[in-house]
Amino acid sequence: MFMAPIVYESECTSIYESEFHNKNSLTYDAHMADLRDRIRDELKKRKWTPTDLANKSGVPQPTIQRFLSGTHGEPRGYNIKKIASGLGLTEAQLRGFEQPQGVAEKPTAPTAFLHGGFDAWDDGTPLGEDEVELPFFREVELSAGSGASHVEENHGRKLRFSKLTLKRQGVDIANAACVTVSGNSMEPVLPDGATVGIDTGSTLVKDGDMYAIEINGHLRVKVLYRTTGGGIRIRSFNSDEYPDEPYSAYESKSIRIIGRVFWYSVLLK
Repeated sequence: MFMAPIVYESECTSIYESEFHNKNSLTYDAHMADLRDRIRDELKKRKWTPTDLANKSGVPQPTIQRFLSGTHGEPRGYNIKKIASGLGLTEAQLRGFEQPQGVAEKPTAPTAFLHGGFDAWDDGTPLGEDEVELPFFREVELSAGSGASHVEENHGRKLRFSKLTLKRQGVDIANAACVTVSGNSMEPVLPDGATVGIDTGSTLVKDGDMYAIEINGHLRVKVLYRTTGGGIRIRSFNSDEYPDEPYSAYESKSIRIIGRVFWYSVLLK
């Protein structure tokens, strides 16, 4: 069994530092410069100014101008999509990974492409138009020295998250929260320190899905299965060290299902 102490994590979609960014900054800079040149070329083809592109895309003109001038890093992912749409292209086409219609495609297709840069932020940074702040769950001691605890939302630490991601997953913003995983029981899928997003509005067990649960005041992230007679079987990915835990219908009453895992992020070490 592992517990989940709250460790402050930055949001993966726009904040997490990646191995690509940390260890291959030259490649990252080259991709960013390539995108900058492609946008300039597209503007030149259309005889547009950055203001024209701003009007077509809905991205603020200063954001476009700062990127094109090289004084600011790559815009956020949702702004790149808007810029591409304003140019009548997909993001993949704008980045050169996909040919526009009527142009012969390249013989090989990429398996991944860069979605955007990283924006540093702190508690005083205003939320972006596509961002919300999600709370973390934590374990709280009930009384000093008793060793008893319960699980509740941590109203201090927050994690920034994309509204679009929540919408795509069918998660109501009011039901979204986060948990930080501790220990090795869910490796290799969820290593120690991984962060998961949970939908607290989804508490009915679907066999094989991951859930954040509370057992005797301890916060855990596990795969759940229903068993005959109304019981629950708890499974860890690291089954060699952590065998299945069967709970009868009576015993399962001690399990509180906080929410289904709909997203997770792993920070490589």
